[in-house]
Amino acid sequence: MTPGKSAETARPARRRLSVDRRREELMAAALELFSTRDAEDVSIDDVASAAGASRALVYHYFGGKQELYVAALRSAAEQLESRLRPQEGGRPLDELASGLRRYFDFVEEHATGFAALLRGGPANRAGEIGEIVDGVRQRLFRLIQKQMNVDEPSPVLRMTLRSWIASVETSGLDWLEHRDIERPTLEKLLVDHMVALLRVAAAHDGDVARLLERLV
Repeated sequence: MTPGKSAETARPARRRLSVDRRREELMAAALELFSTRDAEDVSIDDVASAAGASRALVYHYFGGKQELYVAALRSAAEQLESRLRPQEGGRPLDELASGLRRYFDFVEEHATGFAALLRGGPANRAGEIGEIVDGVRQRLFRLIQKQMNVDEPSPVLRMTLRSWIASVETSGLDWLEHRDIERPTLEKLLVDHMVALLRVAAAHDGDVARLLERLV
């Protein structure tokens, strides 16, 4: 086969990539950039260059940087949420430990997606982006609530669980940055942290005290 014909057969193969696959490539490149830099500092040209694509192609699929940013974060959130589907059958604290393992599986396997999803302060959490991040937190909250067999948490329990979820997020980001603690140790630490928080809350709320008796 001549060089000319080889080039001709190569080009159609590139064009036959599905829309979904091309979008995934662009979102993966975007997540890599957004995980280490503020969204304002990342340009469409940066994403196109990282993905080996043209600026026009990025605009074709996403319309602009904000649309790409939202799509990339939503993709990361969906992947994380899929790991948090309840798996029933064990003791609540064992189920909590299992959920943490799945959570940190995602953190380790999709570090850029996790970092991009949770990086930044409240100023970066408005509108659609805030809804995406809050959706992940709500999924984790409902998972814990289900594992503890709690239909309607009291205000004290609600605040306790949300505080613990914030600790899990912070621990995930810190672990990605330093990796100076073994994952099983971190996961066990966070389970013990949950029990410690519940013990404090139990001193202020009878419902939490009864819940703690069932758990431990």
